[in-house]
Amino acid sequence: MKSLVIIPTYNEAENILRVTEQTLVQEPSLHILVVDDRSTDGTASLVKSHPLFGQRIFMVERPGKLGLGTAYIAGFKWALERNYETIFEMDADLSHDPNEIPRFLDQIANGYDLVIGSRYIKGVRVLNWPIDRLLLSLGAAQYVKLITGLPISDPTGGFKCFRRKLLETIDLDDIQSNGYSFQIELSFKAWIAGFKITEIPITFEDRHNGTSKMSSQIAREAFWMVWKLAAKNRFKRI
Repeated sequence: MKSLVIIPTYNEAENILRVTEQTLVQEPSLHILVVDDRSTDGTASLVKSHPLFGQRIFMVERPGKLGLGTAYIAGFKWALERNYETIFEMDADLSHDPNEIPRFLDQIANGYDLVIGSRYIKGVRVLNWPIDRLLLSLGAAQYVKLITGLPISDPTGGFKCFRRKLLETIDLDDIQSNGYSFQIELSFKAWIAGFKITEIPITFEDRHNGTSKMSSQIAREAFWMVWKLAAKNRFKRI
């Protein structure tokens, strides 16, 4: 099965070579697409210097810092044009463990259209987060479920695997959010469209290098996006 891991980057020079190496060893047919938002720390140059660049590692370079959501949409379109059957979202900072990739592919093989790596099933599996951030994340998950009815324990999680037909069916140009609410919106649209979704437990470890891209603007976008999604569906539960 032809699979692609999309990794958005902005100033991830400290992490990018490690995450690419750990990803490539998971499956011999696995490819990586780095979507770089004009990093100023040499991230793009490091990717291009890899001996497998152009063979198993590819890159989309964008003109500036345009956001997480648009980075993934650019990656999805790139993948669909090149006939990948399964497409992953994964962070560059190793907070998502590449060793979990085969477990995602197993669930795709079992017939699921979207597999979500969840921090909050079978206990709380988060390392190196301060308690206030963990409580905020848990509260956000409950908030999303309450307002939208989305039956996912970790709706803001960003470690995912999609079957091609899901991304072909959803109108990617209709995605309105660009920050972390992008994860909520995409999962919601998949659920509303009737695709088969499952979650698998993962252990999330906060980044050791670099800085988080979270901001108050991103949090505000997520707060209001939840209401927009619920209203668009007329607050119906499926």
